[in-house]
Amino acid sequence: MAEALLVNEPTTTNTADDGRRTHAWPSLKGAKRYTLIFTILLGLAVAITVGTLAWDNPLPVGTTGFWRIANLRATNLVIVLVVAICQSLATVAFHTVTNNRIITPSIMGFESLYRVIQTGAVFLFGVAGITMVQGIGQFIGQVAVMVLFSALLYGWLLSGRFGNMHIMLLVGIVIGGGLGALSTFMQRLLTPTEFDVLTARLIGSVANADATYLGFSIPLAVAAGGLLWLGYQRLNVLALGREVAVNLGVNHRRQTIIVLLLVSVLMAVSTSLVGPMTFFGFLVAMLAYQLADTHDHRFVFPIACLTGFVVLGGSYFVLKHIFYAAGSVGIIIEIVGGTAFLVHIIRKGRL
Repeated sequence: MAEALLVNEPTTTNTADDGRRTHAWPSLKGAKRYTLIFTILLGLAVAITVGTLAWDNPLPVGTTGFWRIANLRATNLVIVLVVAICQSLATVAFHTVTNNRIITPSIMGFESLYRVIQTGAVFLFGVAGITMVQGIGQFIGQVAVMVLFSALLYGWLLSGRFGNMHIMLLVGIVIGGGLGALSTFMQRLLTPTEFDVLTARLIGSVANADATYLGFSIPLAVAAGGLLWLGYQRLNVLALGREVAVNLGVNHRRQTIIVLLLVSVLMAVSTSLVGPMTFFGFLVAMLAYQLADTHDHRFVFPIACLTGFVVLGGSYFVLKHIFYAAGSVGIIIEIVGGTAFLVHIIRKGRL
C-alpha cells in the first residue's frame, strides 16, 4: 500500500488492464536509465578494485608473490567498502527521517565526540595517549560511547510528550559545537609534537584504520545496514511525512528512533575506523539522489553504496598510486564535499 501511495496508484482492484503499474519510476525510460547507471557504477567499482590490486605490483600476475601483495592491498579495499556502506546508508536514512537533505548525521556530534576522545587522550597522557585509544577494546569502547550518546539524545528528545525533531537537531548542533570547542581548547595547550601526532588522527584517512578492527566493524555494518535495507518500505512511508505515516498505521516516533539508532551505529563504526569525514556522506547521498532519480530506498541504497565506493576508492587509488599522497584522501574529499555542500545551499536546497 505504501508503494502504491508513492505513485498515487488506486488501491482498489481494477479488472481492466489499463496499463497502470506500481513502479519506482513514472516511465520505463527511468528504469532503463537506472539500469545503465547501475551498470556503469558497478563497472567502475570493479575497475577500481582490479586497479588497486594490480597497479604497480612488481611481481608477475598469478604468482604467489603477486597474490600476497594483492591481499595486503585488499585490506584497504575492504576498509573503503565498509566506510562507503556506512556513510551512504546512514546519510540517506538520516535525510529520510529528518525530511531534510542538507543536514548530515555528522551534525549530531559524532565526529566532535571522536575528536574529544582522541584529543583528551593526548591532553592527559601525552603522545603515549594515542596508543591508549588504539586496540580492539578501545575501538569497541569508542563505538559504544557514540551509540550510547546518540541513544540518550534520541530517547530524551524524541520520546515523551514534547518530542520534536527540530529541537533534537538544534540540541545536536549545540552539543557538537560545545564538544568541538572543548577539543580546540585542549589542542591549544598541547606541545607542537603532541599536536602533530594528534592531527594525523583527526583527519579522515584509510591509513588510520587498523585491519584488526574489521572483525567487529564488518558485522556491525552488515547488521545495521542490513536492517535499514530490509526496512526500505518503512523508510518509503517515513519519507511521506509524519501525518501520512501515522495515517498508514506506522508508529512514526518509534520507527524514527530505531532508524536513528541504526544510523548512529553506522556512523560510529565509520568514524572510529577511519576518522571524521564530515562531507563524504553528503556528497555521496547528493549524487545518489540524482543518479537513482527515484524516492524508493530499495533502489537508492545500491546506487549510494556503489557511488560511495567509487568516490572513496577512486580517490584512494589516484592519490596513492599517481600522486603518492594516500594520506590526503580525507582532505580532498572534504574539499570536494564541502564545495558541493555550498553549491547545494546556494541552489536553495534543490537537488
